[in-house]
Amino acid sequence: MRLRLIAVGRDRSGLYAPAVEEYAGRLARQARFELVEVPEARKHAGTPRARDEEGEALLAKVGPRDRVVVLDERGEELASVAFAARVGRWIEGAQDVALLMGGSDGLSDAVRARAKETLALSRLTLAHRLARLVLVEQLYRAMTILRGEPYHK
Repeated sequence: MRLRLIAVGRDRSGLYAPAVEEYAGRLARQARFELVEVPEARKHAGTPRARDEEGEALLAKVGPRDRVVVLDERGEELASVAFAARVGRWIEGAQDVALLMGGSDGLSDAVRARAKETLALSRLTLAHRLARLVLVEQLYRAMTILRGEPYHK
């Protein structure tokens, strides 16, 4: 099973990328993990067209048999232990999982329609780059919980 985070945009601020890389490296030692970035639709930013273009770019990176999980503020919120249990079920299912994170314009209807699950990291509005960091850290935390390691105290 492979976990892939497919996200719109990159961290041009330099604030979050080092921490994402740190947790992605830790996670990659425990699972097949990949971070895939697709470009923002800057030309049409703030319009439904941007959301649709970014949605097409996200879906182009998804395999036909991938289990698609989207991150959205209206999704199901889970505590870390419950999230770890969910990740454990994904692993047991042996199906590749694509976690899709949209840009500032949100997710297109086509992306939502392709999703098997919709999860929320928080009811708070998070900067998209910060949300990416939180998700990668929580994936790493989930793996340590599943392995019984002391990271999650």
